Amino acid sequence: MHVPDGFIDAPTSAVTGVVAAGALAVSLRGARRELGEERAAPLAGLVAAFIFAVQMLNFPVAAGTSGHLLGGALAAILVGPYTAVLCVSVVLLMQGVLFADGGLTALGVNITDMAITTTVVSYAVFRGLLALLPRTRRSVTAASFVAALVSVPAAAVVFTLIYAIGGTTNVSLGKVATAMIGVHVLIGIGEAVITALTVGAVVAVRPDLVYGARGLRQKLRLRVDGELVDATDAAPAPVAARTSRRTLWLTGLVASLVLAGFVSFYASANPDGLEKVAHDQGIDRKAERHASADSPLADYGVKDVSDARLSGGLAGVIGVGVTVVAGSAVFWAVRRRRETAPAEA
Repeated sequence: MHVPDGFIDAPTSAVTGVVAAGALAVSLRGARRELGEERAAPLAGLVAAFIFAVQMLNFPVAAGTSGHLLGGALAAILVGPYTAVLCVSVVLLMQGVLFADGGLTALGVNITDMAITTTVVSYAVFRGLLALLPRTRRSVTAASFVAALVSVPAAAVVFTLIYAIGGTTNVSLGKVATAMIGVHVLIGIGEAVITALTVGAVVAVRPDLVYGARGLRQKLRLRVDGELVDATDAAPAPVAARTSRRTLWLTGLVASLVLAGFVSFYASANPDGLEKVAHDQGIDRKAERHASADSPLADYGVKDVSDARLSGGLAGVIGVGVTVVAGSAVFWAVRRRRETAPAEA
């Protein structure tokens, strides 16, 4: 759902830029609290890199249409809503500057739609469901599925509203809304599956590292007569019995590199939901050439590397590396600012 340059007029793009800047400022303050907890900080940079990698994996959703992860729900549940806005924004910035994916003048639109909307909507749904469900791992996974599912059509609605205000072409808003919401409900199913599987996997080994699973306890499993059984009272598992933070981080990084560097070659080549709707409805008539179209990594390929598989794989690996470094630097700086703030005061 990366909005290119030219879809939205300059005044509206400027307003969404101000909205995005304000949300990022608020998120920086909120992330200081979230990252102040030792459990959340190590995951933040990795979450950004993982979202970048999975966004390269377009999956088919309908005839001639594909979709990809937006990531707001996944990030919000894993590391907290404020940090999630920063995670997705870092990804969008890397994609726009290095890979010519998503317009630079439309960066405010994309952050407002893909980072802010998905995070706010998904986390509100997630917390609401957890208030009604038992505080179990299954509840966290189920709530993450529903939250992610709802967040994608919500982003489609917000794009339609932005387009209604500042769209550069004169097309039927009713048709745009129907097409956008319809295809993004299908994409939302894919988003929900990816989010639930990822959250469920992390909750299964380290629930204490999942922001949305705070308060859950990991059951200690004992072998009795050759069978594994849960210990009484869901006693917390000793640190030695858990997957270490370093192991989890390295596993996530390797998974991201494999997804971006190898699995991405098999992603659907069909246009994503917004591209398909834009072409069918004529929204893209005034699309502009990307400012980074001549980037060595434009369109997720390495310039002058003729082999498509190698070119795309190298671009994916570079993207994961740059994103994890940039994201980790941002979150380290935010956390350090929190640690030094009392002394400065």
